[in-house]
This record gives sequence, structure tokens and C-alpha cells, in this order.
Amino acid sequence: MHFAQVRNYVFYRSGNVELATDIAQETFLKIWEKQNQVKSKQVKGLLFKIAGDLFVTYYRKEKRSFEFFASYVFNGDSQSPEDELEFEQLKETYKKALDKMKEKERTVFLLSRAENLKYTEIAEMLGISVKAVEKRMSKAIAHLRIFIKQ
Repeated sequence: MHFAQVRNYVFYRSGNVELATDIAQETFLKIWEKQNQVKSKQVKGLLFKIAGDLFVTYYRKEKRSFEFFASYVFNGDSQSPEDELEFEQLKETYKKALDKMKEKERTVFLLSRAENLKYTEIAEMLGISVKAVEKRMSKAIAHLRIFIKQ
């Protein structure tokens, strides 16, 4: 029921589709093991908490750097070579800005902009207040503005 949301949450934190799928599957396995102990109202929050914990554990073990939007391919059929070059430069700048952004801010930014989730949905998903989401989002946008001006 919430598999795609959990997988997307982990994907935005890791940048790795296979890892996100694996962690989402492991998350649901853990919920299945504890099904007698979990109340139905707690399931969604618990799913995201477990997925986040599993990701942190994985990240600490592997110490890999994040790479976002690596699989995006530019379709330049109607673009000039200059437009393609400019787009690739912009894409690279955006990727670097996301890589240097703090994880909490990047997660909120991508959930809002890429998934089109509302702040209340993000707050519920991450287990934080709407005000915290707003603050992280404003910091993320400020970071992007500063980084792009450089």
C-alpha cells in the first residue's frame, strides 16, 4: 500500500533505485515480522522510521557518495548544440548543488519538487512538524540560489 512512497523516500536519500527497492522490501519484511505488535494507525510512520534507520545503517557501512538524477537522459532532437551544452552545464550545476546540500534539506526539497507532495504529507512521512518542513525547504532553496550564482 505504501511501498512506492517508502521506496521514493529512500531513493531521495540515496539516489540509488536498487538500494531504495531493497530497503523498502526489508522495511515491509520487518513490519510483517512485528504485525502483532503494530497498531494500524502507526504503520505509515513506522514504515518511514524503519526505512530511514535501515538507510542510515547501510550508508554508514558503505560510506558512498550520493548521486542524483544519474539516469536522466536529455532528449535533444529539436535543440541546438549550444542549447544541449547549456542544458548539460545546468544539469551538472544542479547535481553538484544537490550533492552539497544537507541530507535533511535535500530530502524535503526532492519530496516537494519531484514528488509534488504537500508540506503536511512530507511532515507526516518524516515525522516532523510542518514548520520544520518549511524551514528545511527555505534553506534548500537558499542553498540552490547561492550555489547557482557562483
